[in-house]
Amino acid sequence: MKLETVDYSLYLVTDRGLSRGRTTLEIVQRAVRGGVTCVQLREKMCPTREFIEEALAIKGFLKSHNIPLIINDRVDVALAVQADGVHLGQNDMPLEMAKAILKDSMIIGISAESVEDAVEAEKGGADYIGVSPVFSTPTKTDTPPPLGLQGVREIRNRVRIPIVGIGGLNRENSGSVIKHGADGIAVVSAIVAADDPEVAARELREVIHRARESCT
Repeated sequence: MKLETVDYSLYLVTDRGLSRGRTTLEIVQRAVRGGVTCVQLREKMCPTREFIEEALAIKGFLKSHNIPLIINDRVDVALAVQADGVHLGQNDMPLEMAKAILKDSMIIGISAESVEDAVEAEKGGADYIGVSPVFSTPTKTDTPPPLGLQGVREIRNRVRIPIVGIGGLNRENSGSVIKHGADGIAVVSAIVAADDPEVAARELREVIHRARESCT
């Protein structure tokens, strides 16, 4: 998938621990029907073979909808399944090493916990930045203090590549993140843990649409 065709508007990050007994593939299928534009498969505790099998199944579905599959953290898994990209945190494989391995074969996203992180990621050749966390979130307990809306704005003013806000986002606050310069929002529990992931995604897409209209 070409970089210029990637739509980061509504970016789903999976979490089987929040899925309420539903499979990750089922969550993804329903979320895509609701309007999700990008999917990151995150599996922190899953055995590698199971991770690969799940990634292949999800990739097959997403490919038919022209939606990119991003693998969290695991460059090896991303290569094995020929994913569209990989997302790396500040404690994951360094960007320069990932680029040396992947060349230009896939998207590389970097989590930025500060303006400095974002600037360094862009200099290093990242394709997009996950601004993390925007607000406090129960999904991850090892995150630094929230950057807030002003942090989103500061990062937007310092980098030119796409930025995606993540952390504590929902229907009530996602519009403000778009209004402060984010190209998209990344959500976990707002879709994965929802009673109906399709309805939740559709509502978030509407929030994004309204926020963008108000900026024009």
